Amino acid sequence: MFQQELQIINFEGEAIYYGPIFSLEQSSLFFDDLLNNIEWKNEEIIMFGKEIISKRKVAFYADDGVDYTYSNKTKKGLSWTAPLLKIKSVVENYTHVNYNGCLLNLYHDGNEAMGWHSDNEKEIKPNSSIASVSIGIERKFSFKNKSSKETIAVQLENGSLLEMKGTIQKNWLHALPKSKKITQPRINLTFRQFLK
Repeated sequence: MFQQELQIINFEGEAIYYGPIFSLEQSSLFFDDLLNNIEWKNEEIIMFGKEIISKRKVAFYADDGVDYTYSNKTKKGLSWTAPLLKIKSVVENYTHVNYNGCLLNLYHDGNEAMGWHSDNEKEIKPNSSIASVSIGIERKFSFKNKSSKETIAVQLENGSLLEMKGTIQKNWLHALPKSKKITQPRINLTFRQFLK
C-alpha cells in the first residue's frame, strides 16, 4: 500500500495523490459491487442547446436533502449503500474531511473520457476538498492552469485516492483524456462537500 502523500499541485490550490488506499482484493470486491448494485444512468448533457446522451454512466448518492445541479440537470441524492459508506469512511480518514455527497462515473473503456472542466458548481462548498477514488483500470488524469496553461498529469492507479482542495477549482482545469489502448472499465467516485 502507498504510504507517502505526493503533492502534485501546491500553488493556486492543492492536489494530493495518496496512491492506492485499497488493496487489489478490496478494489476488486468494491468494483463488482459498484458495477452491479449502483443505480447507473447514462449522462444527459445539454450542449449547444441540444440534449446529448453520453455512453459514460453516472450516479449520485448523498445525505438526505442534498441535490446537485450541473449541465442544466438536477440530481437528487440516492441513499448511501453500505459499500459506499465503507469507502467514504476510509477516504475521510485520509483527508480528515467529512463528505455529504458522491458523484460516481462509470467509464467502460478509454473511448469514454472527460474534457477540461472545473468542479465549481454553486452547491459545492467553496474551496472545499473533493476526494476522487479510482477503481478499475489505471487512467491518466491531467491538470491545466487557467492562466499559465501549464499542464501536470498523474496516473490514477486501481484503488487510489486523489484529493483536490483550496482554490484549485478556481485556478485549474482537469480532464480524463481518451486512450484507444484502454479496453477495460474504470469507476470513479468523487466525494464532495455540498452546501445544504
